[in-house]
Formats: sequence, C-alpha cells, structure tokens
Amino acid sequence: MDIMSFYKGEEFAAYEYFGAHITKKGTVFRTYAPNASKVSVIGDFSGWEDIPMKAVEDGRFFELCLPDAKEGMRYKYRIYDKKGNFIDHCDPYGFGMELRPGTCSVIRSIDGYKFTDKEWLENRSDCRDKPLNIYEVHLGSWKRRSDEEETGWYSYAEIADELIEYVKEFGFNFIELMPLSEHPCDESWGYQSTGFFAPTSRYGTPEELMIFVDKCHRNGIGVIVDFVPVHFAVDHYALTEYDGTKLYEYPDDEAGYNEWGSRNFNHSKGEVRSFIQSAADYWLSVYHFDGLRMDAIRNMIYWNGDERRGENRTAIEFIKSMNCGLKARHSSAIISAEDSSSYPRVTAPVFAGGLGFDYKWDLGWMHDTLEYFQSAPMYRSRDYHKLTFSMLYFYNEKFILPLSHDEVVHGKATIAQKMNGQYAEKFPQARALYLYMIVHPGKKLNFMGNEIAQLREWNEKRQQDWDMLKYPLHDSFHEYIKDVNKIYLENKALHYDYDPTNFEWSDCNSIERCVYAVRRKASEGDILAVFNFSDWFQPGYSVTIGQGYNVKLLIDSDNQLYSGTTPNGKTKFSAEKDRLIMDIPPFSGRIFLLEKIPKKRS
Repeated sequence: MDIMSFYKGEEFAAYEYFGAHITKKGTVFRTYAPNASKVSVIGDFSGWEDIPMKAVEDGRFFELCLPDAKEGMRYKYRIYDKKGNFIDHCDPYGFGMELRPGTCSVIRSIDGYKFTDKEWLENRSDCRDKPLNIYEVHLGSWKRRSDEEETGWYSYAEIADELIEYVKEFGFNFIELMPLSEHPCDESWGYQSTGFFAPTSRYGTPEELMIFVDKCHRNGIGVIVDFVPVHFAVDHYALTEYDGTKLYEYPDDEAGYNEWGSRNFNHSKGEVRSFIQSAADYWLSVYHFDGLRMDAIRNMIYWNGDERRGENRTAIEFIKSMNCGLKARHSSAIISAEDSSSYPRVTAPVFAGGLGFDYKWDLGWMHDTLEYFQSAPMYRSRDYHKLTFSMLYFYNEKFILPLSHDEVVHGKATIAQKMNGQYAEKFPQARALYLYMIVHPGKKLNFMGNEIAQLREWNEKRQQDWDMLKYPLHDSFHEYIKDVNKIYLENKALHYDYDPTNFEWSDCNSIERCVYAVRRKASEGDILAVFNFSDWFQPGYSVTIGQGYNVKLLIDSDNQLYSGTTPNGKTKFSAEKDRLIMDIPPFSGRIFLLEKIPKKRS
C-alpha cells in the first residue's frame, strides 16, 4: 500500500495491507492508530494477554507477525490512549468476526477459495439496455431452520441452491442482499455496522459467502450487496473513538450523530475515505459481487440529510472520486444510490458534472404509486395524475423502481395489504399494480414476500409466510408474478428504459374512467398495456395503435388462472382500422404485443 495514497484518500485496496493476513511465517496483524500511545494484540493465541505491536512507517501504523495465530482464532487490538487508558477493539479491517453478542475479530483467510465464474465476469453488464429484475433478500428471514430458535438461520452455502432455484423460476435475474457486514443487533438489519470487511458470522464464513456468489453466477444470477458509506455503529469496541480520539467520526456531536443515533463518517479525512472506498472495492474484488446499493446517500449530500443545513461538499466530492475509482476497477459492476433528495445528476457521469452512480432508486414513483392504490376508487380520478407525474422527471436520472423492505415494516403494511378494500379486493389491485410496474420505464426491485402477496409485515426474526401458498388467492398471485416477470425478461421493448423514444402515453387523459394506456416501442415489437384502476366495468374502451399491426395478448391480470373473473382464453378484444377495442373489468391490466405486419412486395 502506498502510504501517501492512503493519507490522501486515494487508496482502494487498503485491506491488502491492514487486517490479519495469514502468511507462511504466521499471521501478520496491522492497524492504523495514529493517536495511540501503544497498541497490543490479544487473542486465543496469547491467553488474552498483551503482545505489544511495533510502530512502523511514520509511527502511526502498528504491526506484528505471530506464528501461533491460526485461522479461526479470535483476537482484538488493545489500544492505549495518551493517558495510558485502553479499550479493546475489534479490527476495523478484520475479515471475520464472532457471532453476537461476542465482539472479537476472527482470523479468516480470504485467498483460499477458487472462483469458477470467469466467463460470467467477462460477460457481465450493468444492464442499461437489458432487463434488471432484482429480488431483494434479507438472508436471515427468507427461509429459516426455525423461527423459535434465535439463531435458526441457514448458512450462505446451505441457502444457496434453494434461493437460486427459486429466483430463476420466478423470473428475477439479480439478487440484492441487505447488508452483510458484521453488526451487533439483528434489528438493525446490518445498517449499523461494526465490521465493514467481515461478512456476518450469522450465516457462516467468508468462504461460504464466496460459494454462494459463485453458484449464483454459474446459474446466470447477478448479486448486489447493500453498502453503508455514511455511518457506523456507536459501540466502543468497534470504530468509535478507535485510537482514543475521534479518528473515523466528526469531532463535534452535532455533525457526528445522525437521525438513527449512529456515528457519521468524517468524509473530509483521507484515511477515512480510503477506509470506506477500500471496503466498497473489497466486496466487489474479493467476493465477486456484481454491484453495490449505497444506502442513505441524501445524508452524504446534505449535512445529516437536511437540505436546510446545506451541502456537505467534502462528502459530495468523496462520492464522485469513489464512484470514479470503483467504475475504473469494475466497469460492469452496478453502483446504485438510495437517495431521497432531489439533488440533480446523481446518475450522470462525474466528467459530465454528476455523482457517477449507475442508477438511483425512484422513491417518488414508489410513494405516489402506493398512495394512489391506497386511496379509495372514488378518489382515483382526483389523484389520476399521481401516476403520470413520474414521467415528467423520469429522464432526469437512470431510475430503479423499488418496492423494497422499507415499505413493508414499521406499521406501513405490506404491498398487498396497502391495496384499498377488504381481503379479496386487494388481490386484483395488487395484480394490476405489478403489471403497471413492469411496463413503467425503470429497472425493477421487489422485496421478498411481495411475490406471494404477504399480508404480515416483515420481521427479521421470522421467515416469510410460505404457508400462505396453500390459499388459492396467494398461490395464484405467486404464479401471476412468475408470468409477469417472464414477460419482462423476454420483451426487449421493456428494456430500453432511458431512451425517450421508447415510451409514450397512449392514453393519459381518461381521468374520470381511471384508465391508462402505456406503449413501449422497439424494433422487435411494441408493448401496449391498458389499465382500469376504477372499481367499475368499462365496455367498449378503445385506444389508437396505428395501422398494420398483429395484436397478441400476452397477459390479462383478470384471468381466472390468477383468481380473476375472465375465463382462460376468453379475453375479448378486437383491432379495427387503427384502434384496439376491448371491455375492461375493474382493477385490471392487460399487456399486448404489437408486431408490424410485413408489407407485401408489389
């Protein structure tokens, strides 16, 4: 590692120097504690007695090689401040940690596993003009051995085959994992980290995580991991006041704490910048993840996320330099931002004045759409343009449409439960919602459980309610999502999201009827979707399609196969001259393929 690059905040592979590295001579420990009076290693190999480390380089780095320190042994750094007081810390760059409530780092090898995904990595894409259908997963609660046992999780390796098979069957081509960096509290879901380089031990070892990612790639599934560059847990055994001073955090508490009660990283310090971007590179390089979803970017753009307090210019510049460096090293990886602000050009390249993200979550689309479906049908003509508003700003950024974990917890109700009306009335509306989501421009993201119309809010301590599939409405909804996802993956007109010529409203003026028609265009064939979001049957609806098209129905959300009212194969529509004419049941949507009829040669 180049020390000056580290200090200047330009280092992306600091983990190759810091941490506990297993060598032929023993395990080499290195840590950065510039304000410590001295540092020792303690661990299983020393009976937890001090073994002093040697100050190296400019005296701010500490190093030690121990022949008796082996794979799987626990350790900490005992760091003495200037007054001689000490706190035992886990390793900021440690590659493993013990299971909570334990707080020790664990010596782990990250070099032993041999990936078999060379072909996948060589052909990997950021999916700009390809389908990107993301299944967001919390590994500890997708499926569990037991909901009664606190530690009833499956390991990375154990869950891999079943999760991969499920994702492939249901038409998702990417998995997004909620944060895997080690964290002390299950309820934080990984967003309050204590081990930025340590995959959580809840689900096994680093090698087991590598096996998981490798298997996904062999099955054509990409894997994105949630990454938190904004803040860290307050626990003093971790980064907080690491060397007896506020090394990673801000010196004052007003800037130092955020709305979640955690510590904000001080992005103005070079060593902090090198730490964070090295952690980002680590997950992409060492574990072969295909992308990072970066959490709470608003809180980096503005001081503590508050626009009234102004822009955090050093954090903004850090975002730009980190994204540039990551894309230079991993050009086909996906770097997406969860950003609730209206800050401009988040997904524009840095050289064009942007922040350099590939994608941004469209939280405005999510809020407006869910509010529309929560409202009673009698008010939907009033709210009609909540669904058209998104296209007024859509081309400002490269958006992902998220129905994520944040929308199914904390009293918000699940996606299906949000639908207006009683139990049976929710299902046709949910089917229509997901059809609308598929045809709306933007890549797609759904949280686990959405696809079975889960009605219980997500709880990280319980697996999804898979037994709901014994009920016909849930089982047919499950099959419906499979068919909708298949249509998305197979039709190229739904992939060219950011080309303005690809999208048009064929009807966005049927306000009193609450009817919409969307067209997505491609040389391979156009997609036309028609929706009736009212609660009344609408006969004789017609929409202009132009002359010379063959019309094929791809899916009807009201089909009896999906617990609708229309018998299979009996959806009625006709193409007359340049118009498509049909009767539309309440709370329903249909997707048609429009293929140009070849002109006859004279």
